[in-house]
Amino acid sequence: MPPAPEPAATHFDVLPRFDGVRRIAVLRAGAVGDVVVALPALQSLRDAYPDAHLLLLARPWAHDFLRGRPGPVDEVLVLPAVPGVTAAPDADGCAADAVVAALQSRRLDLALQLHGGGRHSNPFVLRWGARHTVGLRSADAVPLERWLHHDDEPHPEALRLLECAALAGAPPAGLLPRLALRACDLDEATAVVPPDGRPLAVLNPGATDVRRRWPLAAFAEVGHALAARGLALAVNGGPDEAALTAQLTARLPAGTRDLAGRLSVGGLTALLARARLLLSNDTGPVHLAQAVGTPTVSVFWIGNLRSWGPTAVGRHRVAVSWRLHCPSCGLENVSQRCRHDDSFVADVTVDHVQRLVDALLAESGASPH
Repeated sequence: MPPAPEPAATHFDVLPRFDGVRRIAVLRAGAVGDVVVALPALQSLRDAYPDAHLLLLARPWAHDFLRGRPGPVDEVLVLPAVPGVTAAPDADGCAADAVVAALQSRRLDLALQLHGGGRHSNPFVLRWGARHTVGLRSADAVPLERWLHHDDEPHPEALRLLECAALAGAPPAGLLPRLALRACDLDEATAVVPPDGRPLAVLNPGATDVRRRWPLAAFAEVGHALAARGLALAVNGGPDEAALTAQLTARLPAGTRDLAGRLSVGGLTALLARARLLLSNDTGPVHLAQAVGTPTVSVFWIGNLRSWGPTAVGRHRVAVSWRLHCPSCGLENVSQRCRHDDSFVADVTVDHVQRLVDALLAESGASPH
């Protein structure tokens, strides 16, 4: 008889679990995408230590977003301005001292630093006084008890965080983030965008780095094609993107909803869960949509694709720009950043994105043709 197959390897060093872990604190303070891609690692910790209380140190938006939401996190502690972590290295550290004192009083068993290389974060985490510490470490950072090498080379971020959690004795629970919806999320989405019987497509033209923004004219062209196929349109953006979303909405058919600043992150998640498609730049809503199973077509710059691109392809397509040099000055922008804000993804053609959109709609049964 042939030998029995060996168990599938994770290719991670899954170290032994720590004994007696009842209180875990994790540092992962960032924007929407930063937290969503960390969900598989957080779920791995939850599965490895099912009886432990898992506290996440994050930004204020995450407190509102995760409160009462089923998932691996039991509590969110809002992180104030911590020098070098969430503020300039020379910022006043009084608020951070208060957080450290609060964490020390909890007598933590395990602390994880998933926030970056650790030059400033690792000393901050060590001050919490946890019995065990695990996290990322760049060459200029102090070591934790167990640490994973961190550098600026592009690595799939979700996998890096899973590998780090494995050092805490938490085997990977899965590759894909999952988000449950709360009743308040659903109510908010329905109030802002009442269903009208048509499938919904959401367009997201913004991105924190303006170089990652696909031209509005291109978004508008695809939007018109979606409307011609019977899809309702909504344009999403944050409060600081109102001018951008207004410009795109003005280019789209009458009845397109401009949602700039009208939805919380939870409400947006529920709306995306109801949508048939999200067309977006590389930014937070892409990760939200993927976490609720909504098909996405996203426009990525090649420099970000490996770290932040989707980890599944069944419902997700990516249009990639391979531009490395600034259209204005010609400076290579992979290892440095020039002073210009030209789009690095404008080379992605409408025809290419339209083909990706058509394929996803046909596969999901949304195409009326």
